[in-house]
Amino acid sequence: MALKPEFSLLTGLATATVVYGVYQNSLPAVADVRSLQANNNDLAKSERVASWTGAAVVAGVSLIAKDPTVFIIGGATLVAMAWMHRHANAVNPTSGTTQPQETPRVSQAEVPEQYSAPAAPTYDATF
Repeated sequence: MALKPEFSLLTGLATATVVYGVYQNSLPAVADVRSLQANNNDLAKSERVASWTGAAVVAGVSLIAKDPTVFIIGGATLVAMAWMHRHANAVNPTSGTTQPQETPRVSQAEVPEQYSAPAAPTYDATF
């Protein structure tokens, strides 16, 4: 049974406030994140923890309230906060533009033996 509309909206806004609080307590301000080096691994991990915590709060309150409005408002807040922090973490402070995350380029010759393809199977009929 869904909540009455006035209680549904208040519960959704309360859930959004809790998600906002989770992000404020788990991460530094967005302005501080933008002033750090781009693609900071510690900030990315902290943002993931905040996202999972916020998602658990939104899911829990939505399931207890049995109301989709709570899920929509809380989920929209969660997505907005996650996007703001992830975007701020991707910005290079000197150029002011987003930087792609650096991925190491490895040639086939540099792949360690443990990651190479297994040897071809042999089909000997000897027992």
